[in-house]
Amino acid sequence: MPNPTLHAVVGADPRGLVSADAVDVVQLPGAAGQQSVLAYLQHAAAGPGPLLVWVTGRLMVSSSRRRGGGEVHLALSGSTPGTVRYTGLPWSWLTRTLGAHQGPVLLVADVEADAAAWPKVAAAAESGQLSEGIALFGVVTPAPPAPALEAGPYTRAFLDALRAGGPGTGPAVDAEAVHRWALAGSGLDGQALALAYGTSGMVLNNAAHQARSAPEPERAPLRDAVPRPALAPLTPVPVAVRAPADAVPAPEAAVPAQEDPLAGILAAARAGRHNEAAAMAAAWEQQALRRHGPHSPEAGLWTEVRADLARLAGDHGRAAELWMSAAHARLERGGTGDAEAVAAVKRAHYCWQHSGERAPGLAAGLLALWERVPGGEGAADHVRTHLRTLQDVPPAAAR
Repeated sequence: MPNPTLHAVVGADPRGLVSADAVDVVQLPGAAGQQSVLAYLQHAAAGPGPLLVWVTGRLMVSSSRRRGGGEVHLALSGSTPGTVRYTGLPWSWLTRTLGAHQGPVLLVADVEADAAAWPKVAAAAESGQLSEGIALFGVVTPAPPAPALEAGPYTRAFLDALRAGGPGTGPAVDAEAVHRWALAGSGLDGQALALAYGTSGMVLNNAAHQARSAPEPERAPLRDAVPRPALAPLTPVPVAVRAPADAVPAPEAAVPAQEDPLAGILAAARAGRHNEAAAMAAAWEQQALRRHGPHSPEAGLWTEVRADLARLAGDHGRAAELWMSAAHARLERGGTGDAEAVAAVKRAHYCWQHSGERAPGLAAGLLALWERVPGGEGAADHVRTHLRTLQDVPPAAAR
């Protein structure tokens, strides 16, 4: 099951989080095996410059009474309390590896722990064992009874604080200050175990300083201005950072009803977090592809979700592409008499009309769809007429 907290980090553009001129990003969304994850972490720690590692997932304590039992682990794919000693990443491996980095390092953790692991995790946090001398900020929350459908409130608040930055400070913002803002904005109060250890140095980028330093762009003419919105359990992911109706079609067959993630995806999109929403939908689409195959209705429904998310984000060209792909798939499955297939073609046509300079490149695919639909001659003629109009207009005016 996709991890919405991970998608929030990915949607925030991790390269913009670090105070450095050039940043590499490594994501481990499905790494299996402690040695594989350790190798990625060692590679990241070996590089120069500031290092940010963002961890989300579940902490477990091995139920084994043998040596190594009772140690805090980060659960990986397939981990259980009985197997985590072999299938999870020992937390001490993570901190020891990051401690070897030659440069500023920051570990941000938004993790959960079940009732069995909580006493051991709390004791490790109180003793400082969870940090082992590195800068660590974050929270441990009680594991929910069902997988979360939205990003953790701490991560959302932390990213919001980073987007705001620290007015009056330099190019880097203090991680401890961001942590305090995130705790205050998360609404967790006494529900979480707060982690705050050490000082990170020049790791986190200060967006407020960057905004003051950037030259003010030319203002576009008012007529051209487009209003914009304001800014499985999946394996835990260490991230090493060097119109149609507004309703999105509900993919009821794609996931069990009790795990329906659509509400969280739509909430992110309507809040202006379009990258996060798109990442979440793409992850669920990939799961549907793996479970049901590329030509399945389940996968097709997620393509339609992504299409409408692109439209909500104002990317009508991408929305047209996705709706055409969805329409083609429906026509292949249900034939030209499928009403939902015709509706998908109409949605593709609507988005195509608003796709600006991308319209000529998308016209052939749209025409091919209308030519398959009974009674689509008039719509096909409209495509040709609109295309001729665009070709007669200078590019600057066509935008």
